[in-house]
Amino acid sequence: MDAVRVALLRDVLAGTGWPDSARRFALALRASVLPQGGGLLLLVGTERYEPWHLAAHLTDESAWSGLPELVPTLVRHRVAPGDPAHLAVGLGRIEAAGRRETLLLVAPERPESGLLERVHDARRAGARVLTLDGGDPEVGSLAHESLAVGGTDDVDLDLVQHLVSAAAGENGAPPARGRRTFRDRLARLADQLTQPPPAGW
Repeated sequence: MDAVRVALLRDVLAGTGWPDSARRFALALRASVLPQGGGLLLLVGTERYEPWHLAAHLTDESAWSGLPELVPTLVRHRVAPGDPAHLAVGLGRIEAAGRRETLLLVAPERPESGLLERVHDARRAGARVLTLDGGDPEVGSLAHESLAVGGTDDVDLDLVQHLVSAAAGENGAPPARGRRTFRDRLARLADQLTQPPPAGW
């Protein structure tokens, strides 16, 4: 989702608190993966839901913001023998997770017990665990930082993933020689276009 659409989405959701919640979660994610905070970012979903969308958005945000640490390693439940290397990381990778690594679990529904056990073991081994989930108490209890999506709001997990990924890439590495990037200029334009008109109108 481009900067203009994200700005419009934030404007539509301004009264709900979701933009602020997504930004807080995104800042926790960034703090976990930046060099002073952590290392590799592992991204895993449930058996029925693989977070391809979030993986793609975080990769884009990484490129635009100059934060290579945001590129996730997508951990998959089923890996076929012919899959390319970047799509051939299975659940065993969670078992190997430890200090300086971050595990982001995206679970719209309660994950199977085997995945929960792996996440729990990774946390005990020192990995930082973050969850984007449907509000399951056991999932939330595993997380150092959690953002629950569900309830009565007209907000779904896909929208929140857009907000989180965009916020994670904001204010990344400063542009060279103090120059503003195209994305910086586009975001500023989007902010100007979505502001309410002056009081005199």
